[in-house]
Amino acid sequence: MNSVSGFRYLTDQLMKVQVVNEVNKDFVIEALRSIAELITYGDQHDASFFEFFMEKQVMGEFVRVLRISKTVIISLQLLQTVSIMIQNLKSEHSIYYMFSNEYINYLITYKFDFRNEELVSYYISFLRAISGKLNKNTISLLIKTQNDEVVAFPLYEEAIRFAFHEESMVRTAVRSLTLNVYHVGDESVNTYVASRPRADYFVKLIEFFRDQCISLNELVGNTTNNKSSEATSKILSAVDDIEDNLYYFSDVISAGIPDVGRLITDNLLKLLIFPYLLPSLRMEVIYEMRFDAVASLYVLCCILRIVKIKDLANTVAAALFCHIEAFIPSSEARLNGCTCGICFTQESQEASNGVDALQTDSGSSQNSTACLQKTIKVSLLDHKESCLALRDALLSYIAVGDDVQVMGSINVMATLLQAKELDESMLDALGILPERKKHKKLLLQALVGEGSGEEQLFSEEGNVIKEGCGDELTSYIDRLKNQYGVSCSCPEVAESPRIHKNQVFDALVSLFCRSDISAETLWDGGWLLRQLLPYRETEFNNNHLNLLKDSYMKCNSRLIEEFRGSWPDLLITVLCDEWRKCKRAIEASSPRKELKCILLPQHKLLAEDQSDSSLAAGERMRELVKVFVLFHQLRIFSVGRPLPDQPPINPPIDFPEKCRAKIAGVDNIGPKPSTELSLADAVPCKIAFERGKERHFFFLAISLGSSGWVVLAEELSSKVRRGVVRIIAPLAGCNPKIDDKHSRWLHLRIRPTTFPLRDAVNFTAQAKTKSRPLVDGRWTLAFRDESSCKFAQSMVVEELNLQSKEVERRLGPLLDFERAVNYLNSSDLEPSSPRIPVNSL
Repeated sequence: MNSVSGFRYLTDQLMKVQVVNEVNKDFVIEALRSIAELITYGDQHDASFFEFFMEKQVMGEFVRVLRISKTVIISLQLLQTVSIMIQNLKSEHSIYYMFSNEYINYLITYKFDFRNEELVSYYISFLRAISGKLNKNTISLLIKTQNDEVVAFPLYEEAIRFAFHEESMVRTAVRSLTLNVYHVGDESVNTYVASRPRADYFVKLIEFFRDQCISLNELVGNTTNNKSSEATSKILSAVDDIEDNLYYFSDVISAGIPDVGRLITDNLLKLLIFPYLLPSLRMEVIYEMRFDAVASLYVLCCILRIVKIKDLANTVAAALFCHIEAFIPSSEARLNGCTCGICFTQESQEASNGVDALQTDSGSSQNSTACLQKTIKVSLLDHKESCLALRDALLSYIAVGDDVQVMGSINVMATLLQAKELDESMLDALGILPERKKHKKLLLQALVGEGSGEEQLFSEEGNVIKEGCGDELTSYIDRLKNQYGVSCSCPEVAESPRIHKNQVFDALVSLFCRSDISAETLWDGGWLLRQLLPYRETEFNNNHLNLLKDSYMKCNSRLIEEFRGSWPDLLITVLCDEWRKCKRAIEASSPRKELKCILLPQHKLLAEDQSDSSLAAGERMRELVKVFVLFHQLRIFSVGRPLPDQPPINPPIDFPEKCRAKIAGVDNIGPKPSTELSLADAVPCKIAFERGKERHFFFLAISLGSSGWVVLAEELSSKVRRGVVRIIAPLAGCNPKIDDKHSRWLHLRIRPTTFPLRDAVNFTAQAKTKSRPLVDGRWTLAFRDESSCKFAQSMVVEELNLQSKEVERRLGPLLDFERAVNYLNSSDLEPSSPRIPVNSL
């Protein structure tokens, strides 16, 4: 049948059809399908097929068949046939013919019965296939012009009717089609799509996106008391939809149609950012339609990260200097203005600058630190008589907000800091211009002969920018008033950028003084501080240094307590691991975590568990280590020293020959099941792992460096005082206790060998999976007499003490900060000896 004669026969038979009914519909369907195959074959192998197709005007026959058909199935097959032909035709001549003679436009505008969902899918696929062949030559065949202006474009007009269809596949196909249209680059078509009423598409697009954001806000609010996997999945699904929309906006903007970019910018600001997102950045609910602050911060970050429009980024940055009340309708706002939060004013900065005198008069470093912390808190008092600027609201969340509010605010700051669309003078006005960028700018100014740049670069005051706000900020504040009706009367606009940066420092240092924030969030704060940290120690205020030192010392004391906790055997391993992670995190170019962490802070759950289980204790220990590592590294930065790749700790040492493990014959790796050992110090006992089934063992507690084990061994009948290891458990955390009523019984808690590590960076996959939690075991050992039981207990305590002392010895250099700093470029650590493997994570 793959011949022109066969094609001729099919066409002749199709032309004879005068009405399509139940009798002949199968033939018509098969004829349409076969023609599509023949045209596709001919386009690749024999041009005479398409020549015959043009000669007989088969496209006209398709239209005629559609008119005389009364069944949906013919419409479906016809749309599929034409779609296949268009998709597979390679010849430009063939495509040009297909799009001419108005046949395609007739099919596009035909009144199909779209109550049939299957027909909608076929029709949209047909439109998408056409859009895939658009270029500057073919698009002219599908538009209608008058006086060199486009007056009709059926393909685009009909497609956007389905832009907000309930079926996501249809919406995706329409968006793909519109992008194909925008990226053709035809100026007349661009003018057409950006003019009314086609421009209403972009307004509806932003309204659709706004509704998705409102739905996300409701889901986040409902999840506060419902942390089920189903609720999490709904949020993640909503997040995916929101991000998909924003990437579509970004793709539209990349087509380079100026009017469309302005439409998206204006409508994002007017329909979502100004009325919904910005008013929610306060701690009191005063606006009934307001978003939750967490959802607001997330959506704002997403918009700024994905939709890269200079006017949008700079307008949002300028809006941060406006009072929150400026974005709330007057009928909704309170007459007495802002009633909450923190207002960072010039007075607070002056109070902060007066701290040096306070230090010299202090009687002790502890009292001095308390006074310094109180001084910074003065700048965080309520200012009920004045309104709160949005920038101050973000700083207030960092200073006194909860974990997710802190995380969200830091992410907004990080997003602004990394936005290439944002002018550096705008970053400087916000107080988040990195010192390296400022130094580079001043250096360039000095090189090109600008006197102010050279003067500031080499000034003793440390590159203080003498001017107030830049022209860029002023112009966007004027645009807020003239174009959007938002008036900015905040006095902070006229302040020096140095004051603004010190306010950011105040908020971050206040954050580091808190104990109710997760380590992962503190790491985000550390990243931001590292970005802003000046080159010279003298520029970092003494009050900040003292507060960081105070927080570090408190964390240091808590870490020492872990030497006798449940996980000393893993403490060094965890610390070295977290040291590397923290170094990568705060030296990275951007915060390492997914933005979704703002909505789903799953990493805090185990750390908040205050139970006495060893897993909860292990997670608390890891959280503590992460905080300690951050504070230690920040202090190293603050004194201008580079971070080492590894923490300064002592290496392991050789074990004494008289230690219990050596006497038992255990090698440096530790005891292994089925290995032989000496029972010289072992104590016989009984234990039942199943009801009614007691087993006889010899009990032994041993330690090697920072590792330790409790061992149950079976005595060898062929060898005196020799046995075979049968059961091994961690020594740490066993908490030996003699039973109150039975003096021969010793109770031990047996914790897991390790604990599951949760990675907050890749929390999305973890949130969707369920894992069976590990639990502590309980051993009750029965000894021959009371003295044997007490000996076993003392043996466990003795080995625990040896284990904790070894951990303390190895971490000694790290816990003494001055000594640790001196060790960074020296070899004063204890002499190295063969490294002993420790339990791996």
